[in-house]
Amino acid sequence: MPDPSRLLRLIRPRTITVIGGKECERVVEQCDRLGFDGTIWPVHPTRETLGGRKCFRSIADLPEAPDAAYVAVNRERTISVVADLAMRGAGGAICYAAGFAEASAEDAASANLQTRLVEAAGDMPIVGPNCYGLINALDGAALWPDQHGAARVENGVAIITQSSNIAINMTMQKRGLPIAMVLTAGNQAQLGLSDLGAAIIEDERITALGLHIEGLDDVHAFERLALRARELGKPIVAIKVGRSEQAQAATITHTASLAGSDAAHDALFTRLGIARVDDIATFLETLKLLHVHGALPGGDVLSLSCSGGEASLMADTALPTGLDWRRFTEAETGALRTELGPMIGIANPLDYNTFIWGDWPAMIRMYEAALAPDFDLAMLVIDIPPADRCDPADWLGATNAFIAAMKQTGARAAVVSSLSETMPEELAQDLMAKGIAPLCGLDAAVRAADAARFIGEVWSRPLPLPLLQTSPTPSCHPRAGEDPLINETDDAFISASDNMSGTTSQPTPSGAPSEVGPRLRGDDNCDDEMLDEYRSKYELAAYGLIVPKGINLSADEAVNFGDLTQPFALKALGIAHKSEAGAVRLNLTTNAEVEAARNDMADLSSRFLLEEMAPKPLAELLVGITRDPTVGLMLTIGAGGVLTELLDDVANLLLPVTEADIRRALGGLKIGRLLDGYRDSDATDIDALIANIICIARYAEAHADTLEELDVNPLFATQYGSVAVDALIIKRRPQ
Repeated sequence: MPDPSRLLRLIRPRTITVIGGKECERVVEQCDRLGFDGTIWPVHPTRETLGGRKCFRSIADLPEAPDAAYVAVNRERTISVVADLAMRGAGGAICYAAGFAEASAEDAASANLQTRLVEAAGDMPIVGPNCYGLINALDGAALWPDQHGAARVENGVAIITQSSNIAINMTMQKRGLPIAMVLTAGNQAQLGLSDLGAAIIEDERITALGLHIEGLDDVHAFERLALRARELGKPIVAIKVGRSEQAQAATITHTASLAGSDAAHDALFTRLGIARVDDIATFLETLKLLHVHGALPGGDVLSLSCSGGEASLMADTALPTGLDWRRFTEAETGALRTELGPMIGIANPLDYNTFIWGDWPAMIRMYEAALAPDFDLAMLVIDIPPADRCDPADWLGATNAFIAAMKQTGARAAVVSSLSETMPEELAQDLMAKGIAPLCGLDAAVRAADAARFIGEVWSRPLPLPLLQTSPTPSCHPRAGEDPLINETDDAFISASDNMSGTTSQPTPSGAPSEVGPRLRGDDNCDDEMLDEYRSKYELAAYGLIVPKGINLSADEAVNFGDLTQPFALKALGIAHKSEAGAVRLNLTTNAEVEAARNDMADLSSRFLLEEMAPKPLAELLVGITRDPTVGLMLTIGAGGVLTELLDDVANLLLPVTEADIRRALGGLKIGRLLDGYRDSDATDIDALIANIICIARYAEAHADTLEELDVNPLFATQYGSVAVDALIIKRRPQ
């Protein structure tokens, strides 16, 4: 692992060496433009000067070990230069050259070159390869071989991206966002986004962190970064590309990094309180809001504008968010009416009209009355006309009145332009200096406020449990040519008279299962297999999951109901999707009906599961576990049965989970209203439902290294309890 103290030297250098030709000349030029007042030592074998500085012939000739090095030579030469820098004791190096792991699809030797590069660096930090480098606008160090829009700032946000071109584009913004640092991670051969972020946020001048992510380097390092950022009160906003298949393909070819599933990354960000946004405009506006106000304590927002059209747009734009246009109280309404008169409807969003426009003392009083309530964010919507063709004095007067009211009330405030181009950069910078967030573009502003609300909401909860440490064993699947569900031999099952044990601790309806289900001997020696329903239920029942009482039957053994209570369900084992295959018969009551049903399904399987039918549910849920290659095991909870594909109503949580996590997830589902009792229907036993889901999660946590996939669908929820009607487990082959 690289030395953290050396990484700080690389990020905040006082001495810089550049090794290479024209790109290094540009690095020197950008350092000069940004006002770097440290020392720059060019290294070149033949040139006398570079960027106005005397060249040294080799790294060994440098006066001392540099804090930072910019290496812009070909890929083979990069390896030897990095080795020389490491031996000399340099703080770290930016590796500009491409042609390493990102090119391995075209050049088999490329991945080996990247391995050699990391070995050459040893414990010296390196960024890249295949990256532009870093811009430190706090200290004026621009290890950057191109133009950029960054300017010196005293404090501000940091941005880390794997795309150098996107980094350039972001620095060119004219929205008033103070960008303190920009880093491009490139291939993340040694240092990933998480390592770089962890180093940057320790700087007291950094206020928030923005990440543009193509593929995560290390989910546990990322978790540590997020928790440290929370501890420091420095929010993180992220763009994670890869929602579309096209984006995923582009990611793989561009960065040589594998992106995990989109749902898993959403679950990770939600768990850690990282706000995910989908576009650069919202990304920048969110960073700006976080820089000024940090995470918002809640979602109660206020909108002020002189237009009913703007008020309506604000209200509509916030519909899909967690923001709430809290109504004014009777007293607050009276205070506003005193200033606005009887002709104005008092509502939030507020259209204050233009009756007092230009009467600045009256406008200040009106704004003070509106800002006096304790909103989490108060937004003035106003667009400043361009000074080259209009006189913006009145609009600026209204803005100044809002500033005065903000100072008087201490409200958490923002000025929002409905168009991004109608917020002059000079005004944006002035507003930020006065503690007001200037937000460009109505849509982006609303989404930024919602992102800041989300972070505050997650931060208000207890810290999440540490993510599971799962085995890196690659995913495996059933062996080719074999039935995907393995049919068991008779001696693998114990007798029906012995397969019940214990009673449930939750209340049960008449006819509902009151005992745990089938028991199976010798189940842990799995060999890359999918367990059938009988075996799956057995394993889950051992962790407390409530399943129907049932027995295992071969194709020809006599049916003995034992203590099972009719009606029965008979299922052919070894079929993944039984309903579609006709492998289920319901409402059986006699031996003859069971025999007939078994004969009908004889061509589907040689083994059957005979169970008591569960009582009719108030709601059916799907509870599943999947393994994501990046973030590990993920719990999915959603509408089950026939509604699974129809509603696409799911919540995803990473393991481990708490009861509070599950309760919150259930409350956010569309079917959550059914669970609570919809239109005078009975409410389900939520506590029993959560207890069953916890059993599934605990099973997955205990089998984290071998579980590939788990599916309980449907999980019946009734007013008296819940029961798992079907289950399937896929296990990985132990290595």
